[in-house]
Amino acid sequence: MSHDVPLISMIAIAFGLAFIFGYLADRVRLPPLVGYLLAGVIIGPFTPGFVADGALAAQLAEIGVILLMFGVGLHFSPSDLLAVRKIAIPGAVGQIGLATALGVGLAWLWGWSLGAGLVLGLSLSVASTVVLLKALEERDMLNTAEGRVAVGWLIVEDLAMVLALVLLPALAEVLGGHAPGAAGGAAGDHGAGSDGPIWLTLALTLGKVAAFSVLAIVLGPRVVPVILTNVARTGSRELFTLSVLAIALGVAYGSAVLFGVSFALGAFFAGVVLNESRFSHKAATDSMPLQDAFAVLFFVSVGMLFDPSILLRDPLAVIAVVALIVVGKSLIAFGIVILLRFPVGMGLAVSASLAQIGEFSFILVGLGLSLGLLPEEGRDLVLAGALLSITLNPAVFAAVAALRKHLQAKRPAGVPPYGWEQFEQLQSSLADARHQAEEREQEHDLQIQALAKTFPVLSLLDAHEQERLMMLFRPKSAVPGERIIRKGDRANAMYFISSGAVEVLMDGQTIRLGAGTMFGEMALLSGQRRNADVAAVDYCQFQVLERRDFNQFTARHPALRTALIDMAAQRRKMNQQDAATDEAVAASENAA
Repeated sequence: MSHDVPLISMIAIAFGLAFIFGYLADRVRLPPLVGYLLAGVIIGPFTPGFVADGALAAQLAEIGVILLMFGVGLHFSPSDLLAVRKIAIPGAVGQIGLATALGVGLAWLWGWSLGAGLVLGLSLSVASTVVLLKALEERDMLNTAEGRVAVGWLIVEDLAMVLALVLLPALAEVLGGHAPGAAGGAAGDHGAGSDGPIWLTLALTLGKVAAFSVLAIVLGPRVVPVILTNVARTGSRELFTLSVLAIALGVAYGSAVLFGVSFALGAFFAGVVLNESRFSHKAATDSMPLQDAFAVLFFVSVGMLFDPSILLRDPLAVIAVVALIVVGKSLIAFGIVILLRFPVGMGLAVSASLAQIGEFSFILVGLGLSLGLLPEEGRDLVLAGALLSITLNPAVFAAVAALRKHLQAKRPAGVPPYGWEQFEQLQSSLADARHQAEEREQEHDLQIQALAKTFPVLSLLDAHEQERLMMLFRPKSAVPGERIIRKGDRANAMYFISSGAVEVLMDGQTIRLGAGTMFGEMALLSGQRRNADVAAVDYCQFQVLERRDFNQFTARHPALRTALIDMAAQRRKMNQQDAATDEAVAASENAA
């Protein structure tokens, strides 16, 4: 076997170094992301030793971008955003605009073009969701009002950056770059073309995005759940995970080829569509390991692009970038929060949350380079800013916590803080949103509990398997007098009666079955044809388990199959006893 395997070599070394440096970063209370970036620096072309294949790294990074954006869409919650919309939407939009303006100003001082300044400013204006969530979880702030506002703020930033990814290729030539797909353009980024006036290019680009969005929103919820339902019925975890990844990558690739939009936007919409289905939680859980793995490769590949010599060649520029991220963005966010009449503590918490940059900055830098907008020096400055700001972020949070404590101690007793009324309204909105989310979760849990309560035989399954069984059920209803099963038919399903009642006519006997009972399992277990007629005598609701699903599910759960066999045998015995009793009564009546 050949040992010239650059892909395997790169993945093995990248994962190994990322693990080592990620662990060391965590030990010194830094986000593991810092370690992943350092691992990339070590195997990059600017440091001695092993140098990974840059072309392979770029393609693996593209997959990482797709899965990162898919995860953003999968966890996108409109209800959470609505709860904090009064501060998150104007705050994020204002902060992006002002921070981008500062970036353009820096670029102007360095003699860069407007396009380079715009890419630099946008890259420095957006914080890392990954870093923020880690920081909030470590400080137990994720479910606080400040934490929810910060997350909502970043959701708006992410959506704005999605729009930027769409518009930058269309505006590339006007801003001093080249059209997507031209020399030096990124593979897979297909623009609308640059022939004709800019307004036409923009209109075509936005038209394609709108067409794709409508198609995804209209067809997605109708097609994706059907696909996932059929895959879930196979009972194969690997097939379900494969289907989720196929949807994410397939939609991303199809959106680029057919509609000319970026992989990132296509993956984001795939996640949003999947988020609306009842399989979103399972999809997120099953795809998380691969998302994490490729996200690590994405950050490693970004680190490979970083030239550490920028720290010595242009330290003042690095200091300016870090100052813009840590100080400039923080002051802007704090000022916006105060202007919106929210408490000082909220402003300080949001400021600390935004004092870093991450994944979207790297995606924007990559796009800017591919379009010829950003010089390589800009990439190095953004990467240096990311590494240093992420490293400094714990210290920023500590300083903010100390300042908040000091301000609280200085406030006179009994005097409400500035912006308290707005804060109370925000807490009320968050409480309503949390209550609605809890109700949805409770409703789902109650459905599972009701399933086991209504059909005691299913208590043999744990909650996870009961949930899996619920995905296999197909609801069916019947009106009084409707025939459900005919004698002599092939067995095609088993019926669980959720409500109503049916009558079973077998060998001249009539047996009534009500809610909480089941029928149709005898023929499925024996493989024979139906030996009875079943008709509804009330308005009925059934949960139907089709033959294929029945056979596969009971094969994986022999205890359930044994219980059903025992129940069928008891029912057969009771039917025989009832038949014998009826014959004895008839014989005595005839004798009389």
